[in-house]
Amino acid sequence: MKRKLAREDWADAALEALCEGGVGAIAVEPIAAKLGATKGSFYWHFANRDALVEAAVRRWAEQHTEALITLLDGISDPAERLRELFEVVFGSKDEREELALLAHAGDPVIGPLLADVTARRVEFIVRCFREMDCPETEARHRALLAYTAFVGLIQAQRASGGTLLADTERPAYLDFLRGVITW
Repeated sequence: MKRKLAREDWADAALEALCEGGVGAIAVEPIAAKLGATKGSFYWHFANRDALVEAAVRRWAEQHTEALITLLDGISDPAERLRELFEVVFGSKDEREELALLAHAGDPVIGPLLADVTARRVEFIVRCFREMDCPETEARHRALLAYTAFVGLIQAQRASGGTLLADTERPAYLDFLRGVITW
């Protein structure tokens, strides 16, 4: 018996389509075919394509921002929380979704949601620095430096075909970055 598709299945498939072919690849019929579903299944879950794009971005945000913040908030020491955050985000080598979304930041559906995620991430980092008794302005500057270092690195890695920073160099780079940004 075939499993009934959920909104999350469609959102995951839309995110995969975005990674493979850009925002234009998020099309109902090809995604339905890939899922072995009908357009009727799509319309059961979504009013239109924009709703699917929004659901995909929200699912990504939940998995790659909210879940991580929830996990890290379980660490009481803010310096340790930041260390773990750096390990997770700079240690990841699968930034396909992040890069695909950044490439479509000008999209009218993706853009505002991506802006919200960016603000949420930066504010989390600011909060960590504030809990370390860092003054507000300095905390914000450190948070912006950390976040832009992450976004800049993944963009530069893509532009260089992954050769700018070898996997073997990542730990040393992360140590250097920590020293510049935090402690």
